[in-house]
Amino acid sequence: MKRALTVIHALGLLIVVFSLTYLLPLLTAVIYSDMPMVLDFLVAMLWTASAGILMWLLSRRYKGELSIRHGYLLVVAMWTAMPAFATLPLMMTMPWLSFTDAYFETMSGLTTTGSTVLTGLDYLPPAINVWRHELNWMGGLGIIVLAVAVLPLLGIGGRQLFKAETPGPMKDSALTPRIAETARSLWVVYVVITLICVLSLKWAGMDWLDSVCHAFSAMGLGGFSTHDASIGYFNSPKIEFVMIVFMLIAVVNFATHFLAWRGRTLKVYLRDAEAVASLGLILGSCVTITLYLQWAGVYSNFWTSLRYASFNLVSIATSSGYASTDYAQWPIFAPLWMMFLTAIAASSGSTGGGIKMIRTLVLVKQAGREFLKLLHPSIVNPMKIGGYVVSNNIVFSVLGFIFLYFMTIVTLTFVLLISGLDFLTALTAILASINNCGPGLGNVGPALNYQGLSDFQTWMCTFAMLIGRLEIFTVLILFTPQFWRR
Repeated sequence: MKRALTVIHALGLLIVVFSLTYLLPLLTAVIYSDMPMVLDFLVAMLWTASAGILMWLLSRRYKGELSIRHGYLLVVAMWTAMPAFATLPLMMTMPWLSFTDAYFETMSGLTTTGSTVLTGLDYLPPAINVWRHELNWMGGLGIIVLAVAVLPLLGIGGRQLFKAETPGPMKDSALTPRIAETARSLWVVYVVITLICVLSLKWAGMDWLDSVCHAFSAMGLGGFSTHDASIGYFNSPKIEFVMIVFMLIAVVNFATHFLAWRGRTLKVYLRDAEAVASLGLILGSCVTITLYLQWAGVYSNFWTSLRYASFNLVSIATSSGYASTDYAQWPIFAPLWMMFLTAIAASSGSTGGGIKMIRTLVLVKQAGREFLKLLHPSIVNPMKIGGYVVSNNIVFSVLGFIFLYFMTIVTLTFVLLISGLDFLTALTAILASINNCGPGLGNVGPALNYQGLSDFQTWMCTFAMLIGRLEIFTVLILFTPQFWRR
């Protein structure tokens, strides 16, 4: 009970902080003179803040440092509670929207998945579109990481939160000695790059609303758009190029961006083996798919093939989920290869989803070690990535994660198959959800959305988004008996 109350105390503070995020859409509503939306967001902010204050007051006697178990509980509690509160503006604006669909939409936003059940995005109130994209942006680097920078000021330590929420196996590395300073450093980099993205999209031809919204979702690799046709609405090679650049920036570890900025050198990127592998795989795949589409006769010339292949492949590989065309109509090799890339191409510490490139490198290196061990059983061959030795503990952790990752995909795919979906739709819906990518194929392809799923299927995809964003272990550990033993 005491453990739960300590978590509730911290969660109450986080909910109060979260209520402040309504200020941006509230300001948007004021700018556009949309008084009904002003009222809706004021009410949502009041309800959210009141709930957080009540939780904090009822548990204030249990304020204290968070243990490892507290950290995991709080992370999962936060990532399930925040989407629930975030549904308030959607349900007040669209009373026909069920809680299931509203929760799916906000979970998709906060986990930076980018899947949607909404149509008529072009006609939504500007404040609602800003709210959806702000969720993408906040989820990008993690609400918890932001909270880590704030919690010490409130008397609650944040290191366990940071370790529980930070993606990738290298969770113990720190940019700065204090965890709050680390979180603030990452957010400074994140905010600066986002502002540059806003200005670049405005230069490329978007209006200010679209520039802000798409910069938010591009940096969060969330894929939400203000238009049903996504980036295809603009039909602009210049906009697509700017989006490609910033999606590739966002798919690299933000710690690497910070170190490059602090050291005033680009050599940091060349020393980051994960960034080199990630960008090399994505850019190499762009060339390959371009040549494949040209060979298959999908487009009439090489430059058109390069344009559409590059944008859509980068979007899916980075787990953004934008679309400039219905790539589901391409020969099946191309979209399936893109779905495969979304599982492995993102760097740890980036805003992307999937198993992360660092784990892929560990698996490749471990396979090589096993081959060498078969030939030389007594050899001592430590694993090195980027010049650094990777301990066997990390290798075993990666192997366990990969097993759970694939078993989760298989299990949830079969659940969707039992519920009545066809195989292609079921498999790619789960792949897109757990990799936080957005569109799948079949009935959830880029020309469609998740609106046609039943409530049960929607909740399964929602669960997949959650465990994908928190990298499986953080959620599934709560279902083990060992976690609840003293």
